[in-house]
Amino acid sequence: MFASDMNPARDAGRVTTVGTVLFPIQFTWPHGGRSVFLSGSFNRWTELVPMSQVEGCPNVFQAVYAVPLGCHEYKFFVDGEWRHDERQPHKTGEYGIVNTFDAIPIPAEVPLVHPRSEILNNMEVDNGLMHRVSAVTLNQAMPRISEEDVTASRHRIAVYLQGHTAYELLPESGKVVALDVALPVKQAFHILSEQGIPLAPLWDFRKGKFVGVITASDFILILRELVNNRSNLTEEELETHSIAAWKEGKAYLKGQVDGHGRPIPKELIYASPSENLKDVALKILQSGVAIVPIIHLEDGLFPQLLHLASLAGILKCICRYVKHCPASLPILQLPIYAIPLGTWVPRIGESSSRPFAMLRLTASLSSALDMLVEAHVSSIPIVDDNDSLVDVYCRSDIMALAKGRAYTHNLNEMTVHQALQLGLDSNPPYGTRSQRCQMCLRTDTLLKVMEQLANPGVRRLVIVEAGSNRVEGIISLTDIFRFLLG
Repeated sequence: MFASDMNPARDAGRVTTVGTVLFPIQFTWPHGGRSVFLSGSFNRWTELVPMSQVEGCPNVFQAVYAVPLGCHEYKFFVDGEWRHDERQPHKTGEYGIVNTFDAIPIPAEVPLVHPRSEILNNMEVDNGLMHRVSAVTLNQAMPRISEEDVTASRHRIAVYLQGHTAYELLPESGKVVALDVALPVKQAFHILSEQGIPLAPLWDFRKGKFVGVITASDFILILRELVNNRSNLTEEELETHSIAAWKEGKAYLKGQVDGHGRPIPKELIYASPSENLKDVALKILQSGVAIVPIIHLEDGLFPQLLHLASLAGILKCICRYVKHCPASLPILQLPIYAIPLGTWVPRIGESSSRPFAMLRLTASLSSALDMLVEAHVSSIPIVDDNDSLVDVYCRSDIMALAKGRAYTHNLNEMTVHQALQLGLDSNPPYGTRSQRCQMCLRTDTLLKVMEQLANPGVRRLVIVEAGSNRVEGIISLTDIFRFLLG
């Protein structure tokens, strides 16, 4: 069962395809023991993965392990004896009776928006007390809080946000970069990279107004077109292909055309300085955008672009507010595993969960870009051979390819490791890995997580297992606001 020739070393500078896309799964052994380990076909039966005892539940052991796509067999090594869990699917295999499961190929970072009633249906209610049974806390004692306290906490935060305006988000000094729609997309790519920013509002001089935003996602789509269909959009054409022409072509790509086959113009989503912060946050959530430009309009004058409002800026305001009244907001002291928040690694047998995928450092950059676009996620956890988190590849990381025109290289031959290194080497705003790869534990309080997410440049936290740094879930800014404004 434990062959010695099945532990290949991987070279981060060489693209590999076997086992690079991974799906983290939580395994649970609920039948007690002194020492419990896990092994299976996903690690070719060559490794005993230690399982940790769940605090407060001496008979329950858990471990998170990332597996490749496919059908898998596994067993537990309990106190020196191989055993299987009769409660889970099992069959007779090469190693006797083994448990089985299928890894589902559906990457996802953030769950769909659920109405509040559906969220509450996922929480147990007992004499007015409710709590969420998390995918990572089987049989674990759950902190409880009354529904009235949850409602009261949300109401206080909503009242605070309604009493403050977008004008308060404006910094004392700073700059906002805007680009003309007539600018070639290649030049726009380089400008954003040099400025260390992933997006910019678009100004149409002919119309005399702001008409949209160009983002890192646009450049990802452009590079995929270069890789997949060079005859339609060549690197040379980027010299003259304007942002306006790209936006029109993007509408055709997405089928956003009217009955006459003409692209449907999209209205810019923006806010005025006098709008309250709750309305600004809801605009961001409902439209699925990263920022909302704050624009001052006055008759007879050109619009004034004042600021780019984000959920991080609004969350920073909330954190300043709750620092003075933590006792009046009891939900902030709950550990995140007890709240319907974020996306968690599924347990074996959880067919309703939406698992998310991870990548090895040796995965090709093109596979990462495909995942970002097709799975509609903004980031992908990157793990080492032990499935420990080492980095995160985000949509904004695409901007680093502007250095030395790296985007002209074959993206199928560039690894994720090499792409991340480009960003670290070329642009100080990308920061160190520890600044980019923000982590938290499932036992951290909601307040602690909010304070981390309020820091500049942080859009999500990867929930990791203490000690091993194996991925347990992801919490994003969007998750926080969906919960707080639910």
